[in-house]
Amino acid sequence: MDRAQKADLVAELKSSFESTSVVVVTRNRGLTVAQSTVLRNKMRDAGASYRVSKNKLARIAAEGTDYNSLSEMLVGPTALSTSGDPVAPARVIVDFAKTNDKLEIVGAVMGGTVLDVAGVKALAELPSLDELRAKIVGLVQAPATKVVQIIQAPAGQLARVFGAYAAKEDA
Repeated sequence: MDRAQKADLVAELKSSFESTSVVVVTRNRGLTVAQSTVLRNKMRDAGASYRVSKNKLARIAAEGTDYNSLSEMLVGPTALSTSGDPVAPARVIVDFAKTNDKLEIVGAVMGGTVLDVAGVKALAELPSLDELRAKIVGLVQAPATKVVQIIQAPAGQLARVFGAYAAKEDA
């Protein structure tokens, strides 16, 4: 890699760090290309990215961002997972690590807060951003539905009473 390529990679990593809400660091000793491809595809499906980068370049890119504390985790063959949704990369990494012992979770940084392995696993158990949005919409929508039902109830009762009187007069 020449200097220009390294500078481009640092700039790309820095912009990624500035636009993400979480960076999960993993160590991938002995992960095959096929396994790595499966993991990348799962990450892409979840709206996250997974990249292997040189530790020194990642340290340089993290300087001056909320993810400066990543430098302690960048030892050995590491990979970085990023996403705007803080739960997505953690969930994919934890699920993949359950079935593959060659992927080791090192930790994560979320908005300046350093998470250990237990923190990453706890983060993976939280509902995703889309699930939380759906719950909020459901909570907002439920009272409106109940109001409509309450408003319609007297009209329905009146219609049944009028129908009963009409049936009584016809008989």
